[in-house]
Amino acid sequence: MPVRNRIAEFHDDLTAWRRDLHAFPELRFEETRTAAAVARKLRGFGVDEVHEGVGKTGVVAVIRGRQTGSGRTLGFRADMDALPITESTGAAHASQHPGVMHACGHDGHTTMLLGAMRHLAETRNFDGTVVALFQPAEEGGGGAKAMVEDGVMDRFGIDEVYGMHNMPGLPAGQFAIRPGPMLAAADAFRITVQGRGGHAARPETCVDTNLAAAHVLVALQSIVARNTDPQAAVVVSVGGLRSDSDAYNVIPDKVVLKGTTRFLDPGLRPYVEQRIGEVAAATAQAYGASARLRYVPGVLPTVNSAEQTEIAARAAEAVAGHVDRAIPPVMGGEDFSDMLAVRPGAFIFVGNGDSAGLHHPAYDFNDAILPAGASWFTELAETRLALA
Repeated sequence: MPVRNRIAEFHDDLTAWRRDLHAFPELRFEETRTAAAVARKLRGFGVDEVHEGVGKTGVVAVIRGRQTGSGRTLGFRADMDALPITESTGAAHASQHPGVMHACGHDGHTTMLLGAMRHLAETRNFDGTVVALFQPAEEGGGGAKAMVEDGVMDRFGIDEVYGMHNMPGLPAGQFAIRPGPMLAAADAFRITVQGRGGHAARPETCVDTNLAAAHVLVALQSIVARNTDPQAAVVVSVGGLRSDSDAYNVIPDKVVLKGTTRFLDPGLRPYVEQRIGEVAAATAQAYGASARLRYVPGVLPTVNSAEQTEIAARAAEAVAGHVDRAIPPVMGGEDFSDMLAVRPGAFIFVGNGDSAGLHHPAYDFNDAILPAGASWFTELAETRLALA
């Protein structure tokens, strides 16, 4: 793997930083220790500016190149937050915070960008400015939007923005990207089915919410199977179904279904929301119950700009020798989309190898790929902001 020699030299440092972050994970907008550690390291690298408390708990760092004649400024983003999951890796560096772990690799993303900033601060072999965005609250907290609303794009004059995420199953240190939709929108919904409860031995006196909710769950699949274009990627999944009774012989008054919708075309959002409400209400009514929908819009689809995708891919080729430029879209969501909504840019995957999947209790970031990720950010800076 042709990573930068200097970055390879401090691979042990990167591993130590990453494992320290892993051992002390913090949930969205609670990343105070993480942010303090990031800011302290950045100041030690000798970057030009460090700003804390951006977007609540985010950190921004600025490095100016040997020349600034191009006037172009690149934004590099890494996420910092962890998940409310109990770790089962058994690693020596496993989470010391019960019920919280880095199950998505944000500790690795933060470390890779720190490695790039260390190298770029030492060499400054570029013309322009690099702005590192260490973002809080990617996991459903709206951290990217918080940083955007805090003015990072205009305040720091960012022209283009780039991000990276590890991908289990992709060979370690290899890269994959595509122009256009890369990841899906991720919305949430809650359907409350209301009926009339009573004794399970006398169902004729009740309006059975369990029966109605079960048919609502099945009927929702017709939205994907029969209401949307088969060539349009849409997911409607119920992740939980719960009644207000734990008794075995009670028909409950109320049952709640919770789920998520995913789609690549943002124009589908109003239609998907409408159909969920219509299908739920009509199906529940058929069983004498009622259904009320609460629909919560989440992140937008992550859409890569064509020019910036090619720039990101060329940098990946320089590091890994090969890049998959036509990876199929992934139906997971990513709030980096909120940054791409206001600036052109690209999001790329780097392989984590044969690891447990993201958001799994046995997941751990692959420390072997840290130099590859740091080298990609560095290559991107030095080629997009090439010295004259």
